[in-house]
Amino acid sequence: MNFIQRAFTEGGFVMYVIALIAIISIFLIVERVMKFKALAVDKKDFTDQIFRMVVSGDLRQAISFCDARPAPLTNTVKAGLVQAMNKRPDEEIQVAMDAAVMREMPKVEGWTSFLAVFGNIAVLAGLLGTIIGMIGSFRAVSAADPATKAQKLSEGISHALNCTAFGLSVAILAIITYGLFQHQIQKTENEVVETSMSLLNLVVANRDKIKD
Repeated sequence: MNFIQRAFTEGGFVMYVIALIAIISIFLIVERVMKFKALAVDKKDFTDQIFRMVVSGDLRQAISFCDARPAPLTNTVKAGLVQAMNKRPDEEIQVAMDAAVMREMPKVEGWTSFLAVFGNIAVLAGLLGTIIGMIGSFRAVSAADPATKAQKLSEGISHALNCTAFGLSVAILAIITYGLFQHQIQKTENEVVETSMSLLNLVVANRDKIKD
């Protein structure tokens, strides 16, 4: 702990800027993890239940089943089921589900893109701290007497390297989590689109079974 405290102190004011970026990034990471958990749906179990209800023609029960589990996948499927229950053409069912995908995906994406921004800013802040440290180091060396030149030089280099290390650490955390979240977002979108297409095909094949 003493090593971390000393490195933070030696890094100068830029370390506070990087620390602020780190705090915001961690807050965003926690918020995204909780959001993904809240919106998660067991796709296999959900589609098995919904497709069974569609095949039996009970769309009201299928819509109620979607209402009980609000999430991008269930809301998109519900949009198609409502149109199918109203006996709308296939094109309108597809349009309703496409519109639902466009409406739901921003909820999944949230502020994830800002993690990439914070990662880049952390790198730049670290480089800024490095430059400030090196400038201060050379200035101190030029004005110091020969006996303290080595000490002044080492203090400036320490300032510079601490900022670089802290900035890179925050950037690595932000960029790695950004990549993981992007993978999760793409996976969710693929599941929603795939399920909506399967649902449309199932509704078309079982239109004569739909109950009023």
